[in-house]
Amino acid sequence: MTAPLVTILDDEPQIRALLSETLTEAGFRTASYARATEFEAALARATPDVCLVDLGLPDRDGLALVHRLALESGAAIIIISGRAQVQDRVTGLELGADDYIIKPFDPAEVVARIRARLRQPKTAGQAQDTARFNGWTAHFDRYLLTAEDGREVSFSHAEGEVLRLFLEAPKRLISRQQMQESLGGAAGESFDRAMDVRISRLRTKLGEDPKNPRLIKTIYGAGYIFLGDVSWS
Repeated sequence: MTAPLVTILDDEPQIRALLSETLTEAGFRTASYARATEFEAALARATPDVCLVDLGLPDRDGLALVHRLALESGAAIIIISGRAQVQDRVTGLELGADDYIIKPFDPAEVVARIRARLRQPKTAGQAQDTARFNGWTAHFDRYLLTAEDGREVSFSHAEGEVLRLFLEAPKRLISRQQMQESLGGAAGESFDRAMDVRISRLRTKLGEDPKNPRLIKTIYGAGYIFLGDVSWS
């Protein structure tokens, strides 16, 4: 089996070298880039399994790049940044990043976080890729929702993780703790706010009434429950 590919985008050569060496020793393939233009050109040729992205880039706004990656690529996105404020972490997660690691970091932690992302159903090789529910079809291999009338709505990798979690456990309460344990990342305010944003976006894409959603219900103080009937193929 081919080793997972991790791309590293950071303008500091010491950081790129450290991450590349550590990840290679851990059994990953790596590709490193100092500029966003080089990184994006490489993405057009091959999609990595995980993207490590620094926010302080010389030629592109890091957060804007993260948002575009979340919408257009099938890779998991982990921000590695010296920006340590809670609001920076929240913004990164809201824009579609799957995880956020603060510099300086322990290389072993980076390896652990990457392995946690790769344990998700998307890369397990055994998960089903298509789910049908309430007039919608979710294509997880293409990050696409299709309505009965043929309308198509894309979703990000991060939104897809949340949607799959709901569709694999319909009509069962999913607590915040269960979400954190299943999706990875550190529990806390930034994780909770990121989940709120992703669920809100999923509701919008599914045409839900924000005041009275039919499919994804909030059980205040307990978690969420998905009320649709689901079939997988």
